[in-house]
Amino acid sequence: MNKNELIDAVASSTELKKSEATKAVDAVFDTIAGALEKGDEVRLVGFGTFSVAERAASEGRNPRTGEKISIAASRQAKFKPGKTLKDALN
Repeated sequence: MNKNELIDAVASSTELKKSEATKAVDAVFDTIAGALEKGDEVRLVGFGTFSVAERAASEGRNPRTGEKISIAASRQAKFKPGKTLKDALN
């Protein structure tokens, strides 16, 4: 499912116009992204938890040349599914 299909599904299940469903989906995504940018967790009970993981700087190698390269520290979004979602999948 892509974003447009998600918007269509939200519009049909909530009886919203497609433009209203688009605003709602975008607002949810923007809110989650904003919270993660601040370093906060977003917990959706039964669905899962979005969080930010810190990746330390490290050293790697270019696979073609074998030359050492440095990999900068970064932040990465993580998702851990909740029990209800896990149970629905299994």
